[in-house]
Amino acid sequence: QMQLVESGGGLVQAGGSLRLSCAASGGTFSRYAMGWFRQAQGKEREFVAAISRSGGSTYYGNSVKGRFTISRDNAKSTVFLQMASLKPEDTAVYYCAANFQVRSDVAVTTYSQYTYWGQGTQVTVSS
Repeated sequence: QMQLVESGGGLVQAGGSLRLSCAASGGTFSRYAMGWFRQAQGKEREFVAAISRSGGSTYYGNSVKGRFTISRDNAKSTVFLQMASLKPEDTAVYYCAANFQVRSDVAVTTYSQYTYWGQGTQVTVSS
């Protein structure tokens, strides 16, 4: 059973940057595609970014494309989300998720395909 722990959230002014980390344990990290989702208060969970097992394939939600970057370090069992040019509408709880993948080049963008989830980290962007 894989455990995921997010960190790096906090309060930042609009236009600022944050780097989220998600540390995985309890499984072979390199066998999992990883993703980031977010949920703002009163809204549904939204896809943010996804990365394949190898790191060679990445996908982004339209609202973050060009501002956020997902990456991973398989040696450290960690996935990152670098967020830049933050906007107040980026305020949400950010969750990382893991999807067991046979293929190394597949990134998963669908919420329901993820098996393991972290507890989330709050990101608040002030205007």
